[in-house]
Amino acid sequence: MAWTLRIGKGGVTINSDQLAQEAALALDAKQATDVRIFDVRGLSSVTDYYVVATGTSAPHLKALIAEIQRRMKALGVESYRTSGESDSGWTIIDYVHAVVHVFSPEARSYYAIEKLWAKAKEIPFHRP
Repeated sequence: MAWTLRIGKGGVTINSDQLAQEAALALDAKQATDVRIFDVRGLSSVTDYYVVATGTSAPHLKALIAEIQRRMKALGVESYRTSGESDSGWTIIDYVHAVVHVFSPEARSYYAIEKLWAKAKEIPFHRP
């Protein structure tokens, strides 16, 4: 079961699946490549979904992160924590029920995060 979050004074409701979908859409809107959503419920005690994407350069990674944060803020969702810098090739934005990983091509290849979650169900994201 996905968590449902009640956010802000207006009581906006978003569940963890919608949170992951919104992050994937934000990445897609800024031309991230190989955007994937992994349902790790039952496999991870940390989160429900991992969203993984690749940017082409440090400035592109920075733009991808900014777009995710902008869209989430518009929904009234704040991140718990952000780790890493665009220059490092890997940035993580933790929304508790969905964690977003944005990689450079080199970092994504090196860390091979998809192998770590090989047993997770991959969820297609819904482009508008």
